[in-house]
Amino acid sequence: MPSTRSAAVAGSFYPAGASALREELARCFEAARPTAPDPSGRSPKLLVVPHAGTRYSGPIAASAYATLSAAARRGGVRRVVLLGPAHRVPVRGLAAPTVGAFATPLGAIPIDQAALAGLDNLPQVERNDLAHEWEHSLELQLPFLQQVLGGGFALVPLVVGDAQPAEVAEVLERLWGGDETLVLISSDLSHYLPYAAAQARDDATVARLLALDATLAPDDACGAHALNGALRAARTHGLRPRLLDLRNSGDTAGDRRRVVGYAALAFDAPAPATADEEHLGDEADSPADDPAGQRALGAAAFTIAHNAIADALGELRIAEVAHPGLDRPGASFVSLHTRDGELRGCIGRLEAEDPLREQIHANARAAAFRDSRFAPLAVHEWPGLRIEVSLLGPLGLVAVRNEAEALAAVRPGIDGLVLSWRGRRATFLPQVWQQLPAPAAFLAALKHKAGLRTDFWADELLLERFEVHHYEGIAWTSA
Repeated sequence: MPSTRSAAVAGSFYPAGASALREELARCFEAARPTAPDPSGRSPKLLVVPHAGTRYSGPIAASAYATLSAAARRGGVRRVVLLGPAHRVPVRGLAAPTVGAFATPLGAIPIDQAALAGLDNLPQVERNDLAHEWEHSLELQLPFLQQVLGGGFALVPLVVGDAQPAEVAEVLERLWGGDETLVLISSDLSHYLPYAAAQARDDATVARLLALDATLAPDDACGAHALNGALRAARTHGLRPRLLDLRNSGDTAGDRRRVVGYAALAFDAPAPATADEEHLGDEADSPADDPAGQRALGAAAFTIAHNAIADALGELRIAEVAHPGLDRPGASFVSLHTRDGELRGCIGRLEAEDPLREQIHANARAAAFRDSRFAPLAVHEWPGLRIEVSLLGPLGLVAVRNEAEALAAVRPGIDGLVLSWRGRRATFLPQVWQQLPAPAAFLAALKHKAGLRTDFWADELLLERFEVHHYEGIAWTSA
């Protein structure tokens, strides 16, 4: 074998010329969705990035690379541990190269030979240049790394084949290092499903990634074996995941009949706790205070609602996601909408008395089959059905003396409202503000729903508010 692995997919997955490639990378970063930096100001320890051609997944990958801090780009990251799935050559365990460098049109990247030598006594690691020769899952990341880090880093490239999570995690533990080491996992998500089905499948997979669920299957993500090991390592080291972007080839390249899913995620190392934070206990991990935790809980809740209805209709289930928040008391609503956006059912409870899992299951069944405004949901309505789960925060009194004060106090787009008067009660979720953006119209419709005149007001009328975290997805079908 030559001493340098040459670029294998330049000219097909990305431009073959250095100038054209830099222009293409610049376009990817311009099209990347902006992401908030980690509050600690540090770079992520671990990134999950897709590996399709730059036309398809480039902007999603760029959103991950954009999270690297200025310090990391100025030489703070000196080693990149890169894992990706084997697409062309069967591999048992993990395959390391023997060559001294990997090349792209932007130049050669040296291999960290000392790091690879430290893996030679592991039975799951073999030296196998053939596994690397045509493998695109690793190569697609190299131009992005060269663009953001320049030439001051070494590479530890590993092709992951049939490997157990513990085997991958053991390798990562040896390579973990400190802030100088970036761990990169290359993986796409679902493959060749129709657009809506891919969205549902990928939503569920991302929820499991955010929950550090290390039981992914290759049908969920082609890099499942590498991901499962990385998720184990992330849990061991207390990394906190956050979703940066989730799209598919139907969003970036146009054809929605058979799409491939792409996600970018960052896993941040925990910042050193301050004296005050050490006394916060479990409250610091509350989903309400953590956007990643919110999405993880919401996506896990969606899988419960989806399967509650799918089971009743005899339709296909999606993988349910474990999340500790599902076992705690909580209040929720489940809303159903047709593919045309029309309401098809909405049932919920304001009281957080039962475990959230049980309440979501009951609300989903009731919204589908027992909402008195609609006929029971039929099987033919399942494809394309939009399922929305709203997780409610605590109720708080809106202390007002008259309607004018109420109109001034409510927060459009934020507040869900509960109106009560002498046994009559009505609730609007915050999503209703999308149809009724004016406070006067919102409150009038709420009173009408409670069976009151739209101009009604009384001293004993009670108005309460709550906030909502909601998550939605499309009913999964193989058709």
